Amino acid sequence: MGNAIEIRGASAGYGKTPVLEDIDLTIATGEVLAVVGRSGTGKTTLLRLIAGAVIPQRGEVRLIGADPAAARRAKRIGFVGQNAALHPWRTVVQNIRLPLDVNPADVEDGPTPEEWVARIGLAAAANAYPHQLSGGMRQRVALARSLVADPAILLMDEPLSSLDELTRDDLRLELVDFWGATRTVVYVTHDIEEAVWLADRVAVLGGHPARIAGIVPVALERPRTPALRRDARFLDLVDAVRGLLA
Repeated sequence: MGNAIEIRGASAGYGKTPVLEDIDLTIATGEVLAVVGRSGTGKTTLLRLIAGAVIPQRGEVRLIGADPAAARRAKRIGFVGQNAALHPWRTVVQNIRLPLDVNPADVEDGPTPEEWVARIGLAAAANAYPHQLSGGMRQRVALARSLVADPAILLMDEPLSSLDELTRDDLRLELVDFWGATRTVVYVTHDIEEAVWLADRVAVLGGHPARIAGIVPVALERPRTPALRRDARFLDLVDAVRGLLA
């Protein structure tokens, strides 16, 4: 299926301060790559580099054969952050519809905003406003909003970090179904077990400026159930990632 993201020898930072250095990373179409690292090691900067919000000081970034700016203009990139960032004056369905209101040409044959509301389990709250929703419900809306225009690449920056443990567990089970088999996902998290459970590979950032300390393939069958987290293979992979972080 080819590569969705190719980063070759990229260094990036803010002003003269380097944050990332000599990043070489290839992510296949349909792959889920989790990115972990200590605080301040440039995980969010890596997402911004992929999205074209940070320009590499050296090296090159290509998304589906194009530069990130072109991919962004073509609405091939979706993003979900820690904060749902919903518009308080728009209802659930109106928040999901926002990308299509801004770019009407993005309307495709995929699920409509109304269908996404049902898919994320909020049909009864379709006309509710953000202040009437729980944190988990707001994050579901943010996820549907990022997917409604059917982006090829989805960037996620610790999207579950502000939620309670039970809600995080519920959403982890749902995420892979929402992503689909062909969408490429780069998922930043501090949670090593979450990274291993969700990903096809886990990339570990380390150092100042940060480099890729290693990449751990996750050869575990899908679909992944909560019971997998007690499997010895899973625990060995968690230990491998933790070892690279050390």
